[in-house]
Amino acid sequence: MLAVGLAAAGLLLATVLTLQAFKENLMFYIEISEVVKGNAPEDRNFRVGGLVVDGSVRREPGELRVEFTLTDLENQLPVYYDGILPDLFREGQGIIAHGRLDDSGRFMADEVLAKHDENYMPPEVAESLADHAAAQEAVLEAEQQ
Repeated sequence: MLAVGLAAAGLLLATVLTLQAFKENLMFYIEISEVVKGNAPEDRNFRVGGLVVDGSVRREPGELRVEFTLTDLENQLPVYYDGILPDLFREGQGIIAHGRLDDSGRFMADEVLAKHDENYMPPEVAESLADHAAAQEAVLEAEQQ
């Protein structure tokens, strides 16, 4: 009985440690509108995605640091990134950024991912943009009536 009890305790401990590691490494996708409203985790990294606003990319010559703005067609979020951007990164394209908000509410990206061809957009970004575009169309139709 002692051996069975120790084996069960060991299995339980291994399960708890595995679930804890999974929880710590889980990264949530948060829509830009939710981040702007303040509904973003403060103590962990998360992902945001949207379209890079035309004319928003700013970088000092010779520096890796870049600042750009993402939009979900409803709200905008400034993103700061210090690193090499993907080759396919450009204004008007859909991207996903991994990172967290700093103390002043700016999104500090650790990683920026761009779509891998001109026909692909990350599913989360496409769904978010479609939702916000539909809401904008409904508002315009209501205003016209």
